[in-house]
Amino acid sequence: MNGALNLWPIGNCQISALIDRDGAFVWGCLPRVDGPPAFSALLDDGLHPDGQGFWAIELEGCTKTTQRYLRNTPILETRHEDDAGNAIVVTDFCPRFHRHGRIYRPVAYIRIVRPVSGSPRIRVRLRPTRDWARREVERTCGSNHIRYMLGHMTLRLSTSAPIGWIEDEQVFRVERPLHFFLGPDEGFDGNIATTAEEMLDLTIREWRHWVRGLAIPLEWQEAVIRSAITLKLCQHEETGAIVAALTTSIPEHAGSGRNWDYRFCWIRDAYYTTQALNRLGALDVLESYLEYLRNIVDNARSGHIQPLYGVGGEARLEERIEAGLAGYRGMGPVRVGNQAYAQMQHDAYGQIVLSNVQAFFDQRLYRMAGEEDFRALERVGERAWLSYDQADSGLWELRGRFHVHTYCAAMCWAACDRLAKAAHHLGLHDRQTVWQERADRMGRVIIDAAWREDTQRMSATFDGDLLDASLIQLLDLRFLAPDDPRFLGTLRAVEHGLRRGSHMLRYADEDDFGLPQSAFNICTFWLIEALHATGRHSDARDLFEEMLARRTPAGLLSEDTNPHTGELWGNYPQTYSLVGLINCATLLSKPWSAVR
Repeated sequence: MNGALNLWPIGNCQISALIDRDGAFVWGCLPRVDGPPAFSALLDDGLHPDGQGFWAIELEGCTKTTQRYLRNTPILETRHEDDAGNAIVVTDFCPRFHRHGRIYRPVAYIRIVRPVSGSPRIRVRLRPTRDWARREVERTCGSNHIRYMLGHMTLRLSTSAPIGWIEDEQVFRVERPLHFFLGPDEGFDGNIATTAEEMLDLTIREWRHWVRGLAIPLEWQEAVIRSAITLKLCQHEETGAIVAALTTSIPEHAGSGRNWDYRFCWIRDAYYTTQALNRLGALDVLESYLEYLRNIVDNARSGHIQPLYGVGGEARLEERIEAGLAGYRGMGPVRVGNQAYAQMQHDAYGQIVLSNVQAFFDQRLYRMAGEEDFRALERVGERAWLSYDQADSGLWELRGRFHVHTYCAAMCWAACDRLAKAAHHLGLHDRQTVWQERADRMGRVIIDAAWREDTQRMSATFDGDLLDASLIQLLDLRFLAPDDPRFLGTLRAVEHGLRRGSHMLRYADEDDFGLPQSAFNICTFWLIEALHATGRHSDARDLFEEMLARRTPAGLLSEDTNPHTGELWGNYPQTYSLVGLINCATLLSKPWSAVR
């Protein structure tokens, strides 16, 4: 299987899969995004010589493969051709559509193989993984199905193709469309071809209806739509949780050991995701996430909020290493779980409040927030008030050092500031006074502690004089204005110290794993926003065009980029990076009035 991040996600907001440039499933976890991988080849670099953890449909003698999404959907078409004029098209998707008054999103994948020209011959190789490749997968066959026992669940492949040829991985001619349904271990009702084609049609309509409701900018429409669809795929729709990425353990740079599991809901990443989709009017994602968030707040009786939770709201996400997989391109370890759940990251309090505050004002929502919701949020605000000047691990989740981080302090300030605004809107003037006085005091403390008169910039921490790209976010939080000399001085310092050509580092100081080598894509987008806000419009636009050019053929971005080679690294697709793309496109685009 190909190791580069030229990967095409499909999914239905319950499960997903990543398909490589050869059209093979190489990553996919069941029964939800944080489950064990049924397809693990992305993280298995030759450790198992016979190959496992993939689902390939191969054209005999194939010399050319091209891929594209069906317009405004996450449904992938892969065309295989040979030099003799034989060709097939494989359509891959996860069903998702309204049925019986609710969304139908089964733990299932559908593949449809259509002969296009000549007399194509194919081989189907379906080799799922069990228990992170620690155990063999047993299988049994029926008249038109194969069962795969994965331990935690059993998958059934129902197909109109000859079962014996699939089981033996035999090459055979395709003379009619073939349909494959891989899902729960249940008998398949009805004609599989008719059902699969109907599900394809309904899924296309469902996604195009969703996209039709987006308020997209005039320019860069395709990039924005693809990013929005993929962010939607990162939401576990059953609970509303939003995962940071669909993968685990893709290193931040070659051999770095910075291999993390991102298949969980970070309060920070989800805040940025809903903020970006709000700009496009995708309120369904916000409403589902707020339901998830209200349960998190209810369960946090003391007001303490973890940095991340499981997609079902699980609080314990113990981290372990799975030795059964060699890792991405052989660069282990493969980590499952994320110990950052036990860290203190005080910015989470701000992100909880900022995610919720729209619900007090937005009359489009089915459920607007009221006084009871405000009282629940006040518990989070109390933690922000008590924690803003206390040391934590920061937004970059440092594992061996603690500081009072300016970004986290400013997020806590934002929590109190926005609670004051919500209280004013609700007519709770005594609570407005309390929260505004706290916000004002916090603002003064943050400036006094983080401003460095000698270097004319804000420090990333209350102690020392450190640079960190997150300081740019003081603008987005409205803590500093774009014409404030303190922000302009900070922006100059951050750009001078952390910019590498057209890339931005998070920071340039040693951490637990040494000096970081990769640029962090969201930081480059933060820089673009700041350049635009401070009047450097052409610089912002040029840099944005460069970021667009770095996308994969699927139109997506991972977490990191090698600033020297331009190669993408880190978990993929990553919500932060897609958020940055949407935010900058909506900010920089010409208005629709330019063409109307």
